[in-house]
Amino acid sequence: MQWFRRTYPSVWIFAIPNGDARSRSAAGRLKAEGVSSGVPDLYIPAWKCWVEMKRQKGGSVSPEQKKWHEYLRSIGDTVIVARGCEEAMRECQAVGFRARK
Repeated sequence: MQWFRRTYPSVWIFAIPNGDARSRSAAGRLKAEGVSSGVPDLYIPAWKCWVEMKRQKGGSVSPEQKKWHEYLRSIGDTVIVARGCEEAMRECQAVGFRARK
C-alpha cells in the first residue's frame, strides 16, 4: 500500500476487510454489513482493478475467490492474483500503464 500510494499519489486504493480470524459475533456483524467471502483484498477504483494477494509459496485461490474473480472479469474489471508484493507491484504497474493510454 505504501509503495502504491507513493508511486501513484493521485490514484486511490483501498483494502477490503475480508480476511483474518474473527469472533463469531464480529463475523456475524460484518456479514450483516455486507462483507462477502472471496472478494479480492484490494481495489483500485480508477482502474477498475482488484488485487488478490497470496503468499509467494503456497496460498491458493479458494472456490469463493474464483467465483468472484470470474464475475468481476465478466463485468469488465481487471483481477490480479499476485504472489507476493513484488509481483503485485509489477502487475499494478502494467495495469497502470494501460490505464494511462
